[in-house]
Amino acid sequence: MKEVGDHLTAEGFEFLAVNSKLNKDPQFVCLKAHKLHFIVVRGCLYPENPKKFDAQLMKKLKEHGIKYKASTYFAGVGFANAEDYELPLTQNDSYAVNFDGLQIME
Repeated sequence: MKEVGDHLTAEGFEFLAVNSKLNKDPQFVCLKAHKLHFIVVRGCLYPENPKKFDAQLMKKLKEHGIKYKASTYFAGVGFANAEDYELPLTQNDSYAVNFDGLQIME
């Protein structure tokens, strides 16, 4: 969430709501240029592809966004052990982050 939140701040998004509870979507509701934006965030561990998303979930959230004239985005964030991607990642390890920006749901 922090990686995506920092990205949104740098891109000029204004936060209206932030939700970090499990199974509550979207995680961010933002304004930018007077337009509403819903951002769904999912994290994964290497070797899973962070850009892969649940199509059914995103379709449902996009339909919800349309009701509010909001754009809907997916933000996938991948994590791996910074020393060796093949090693497991624990709380005490330094980690590498793979976040390539927002994917708009069209």
